[in-house]
Amino acid sequence: MKKITENFQEATTMTKMQILDQIPTPVMAVDKELRIIYMNHAFQKISNKKWKEIVGKKCCEFLKSLHCNTDECRMKRTLESGKMCSSRNEAIIGGVNTPFEYFAVPLKNENNVVIGGLEFIVDMTERAQYEERVREQNRTIREMATPTIKLWDGVLVLPVVGIVDSMRAQHMMDTMLNKIIETYSKVIIMDIHGVAAVDTAVANHMIKITKATKLMGCECILSGISPAVAQTIIQLGIEMDNINTKSTLSDALAEAFTILNLEVKKKNE
Repeated sequence: MKKITENFQEATTMTKMQILDQIPTPVMAVDKELRIIYMNHAFQKISNKKWKEIVGKKCCEFLKSLHCNTDECRMKRTLESGKMCSSRNEAIIGGVNTPFEYFAVPLKNENNVVIGGLEFIVDMTERAQYEERVREQNRTIREMATPTIKLWDGVLVLPVVGIVDSMRAQHMMDTMLNKIIETYSKVIIMDIHGVAAVDTAVANHMIKITKATKLMGCECILSGISPAVAQTIIQLGIEMDNINTKSTLSDALAEAFTILNLEVKKKNE
């Protein structure tokens, strides 16, 4: 019991600065003019500078992040509002472009007047790398889910399977338009045989896609409309009179040949 009491007394004699110096999170304090008045050991370590080289300098001279000297600086906002602010940011730390999240909280005196600010940062390098991997995986999945295939010279086909939301519809449009430019195609078939349900949003996306391809000088044929989807479109009152539709992919391909003035004949004819 005596040992516990001694340890407690020893811990309570430590100053707040000594405690902050021992945490691994970089912590910095500034006055109202953004001059550095404190920096813990973790922050000094990444700066690779001694305390006497840092104290009194403006934090923007030390950190040089994307938000420094801009209206995005959360410390400025904290000093003006008296409230905590946080944001993602980037800075060159140790010669490496480092993403981090930083939090700025106001420092107040006994009269509750803001006299400066306290800032601490969290390294987001691993989180940013993970998010980039997820984005890359999502891009790969979207590309696999919406493959634009060259079916014939001048004819493309986009088989659509599954659910079509706003993000996927935009990706479909981007993919189709880019493929039209690459292949100089005049006809593209969007086959929705694998789309189980259509609502107003999905139908509107399809209409936008057909209009966009037409502006590119390419005729869009919509094929694979199931009886259930056809009924839904009628019940929703969606106008699709100006869209070239066919019940099957083979019918759409025959229509594409007609548009291109091509004729398929048997070999013995």
